[in-house]
Amino acid sequence: MTDAADPFFEAYNRDDIAYGETPAPGVQSIIDLSASDEPGQLHVLDLGAGAGRDSIALARAGFCVTAVDLSEMGLERVNQRAVAAGVGEWVTTQTADVREFVFAPGRYDAIIATTVLDHIPSADAVIVWKKILRSLTQTGLLAVEVHSSEDPGSDLPPGCDSTAPKSETAGAVVNYFPPNQLAQWATETSANLRILRYEERLEWDYTHGPEHMHGKASLLAIRKGNFPDWYGQPRLFPRRES
Repeated sequence: MTDAADPFFEAYNRDDIAYGETPAPGVQSIIDLSASDEPGQLHVLDLGAGAGRDSIALARAGFCVTAVDLSEMGLERVNQRAVAAGVGEWVTTQTADVREFVFAPGRYDAIIATTVLDHIPSADAVIVWKKILRSLTQTGLLAVEVHSSEDPGSDLPPGCDSTAPKSETAGAVVNYFPPNQLAQWATETSANLRILRYEERLEWDYTHGPEHMHGKASLLAIRKGNFPDWYGQPRLFPRRES
């Protein structure tokens, strides 16, 4: 696939791969909240996997990962990184638009969607969101991150009025989330979720292109009725070791 067909080809086809190797904030939380006696027993879906920063961290933690992305170059990097990390057997890649991916009902113990729902039109994002919810198990965990209207690339205020530098890939984001929108989706009765953490923040990004700022909304949630030992991320006020 050429860069004309893959808008992220250049970002992934270089030695210093864009977006780095540090997983999104919710990924470590999912690892900490999940327990399995043997590797491969828990299944996680990584939507918009990119070059695999989240997928590899999850596979190292013992998850069986399905990494989905539209970029063939990104998924090639996922496979390379998985083999290099010794977790190739736990990572499966699939080239697909998330709008066309077949979500198996009740299949996944965790689903990651890092900057995915903001890369498709709002009407499509609602449809994919509902498919994500149906694909979680009854104890499933969900980590979602989107660009918010605070982002300097946004066509909505306050981002559109910001003088901060915007990302060189801002044009790929077509659906900036206004305040509380992601939280509202998660608190609808039909979502059947319990929010563990939600925040809207600004962040400086040095993982690709020139220095720039992002506005993000970040959600960590679990199916209602589940109450794992959750002390925050990083862990706050845990019991002292005797």
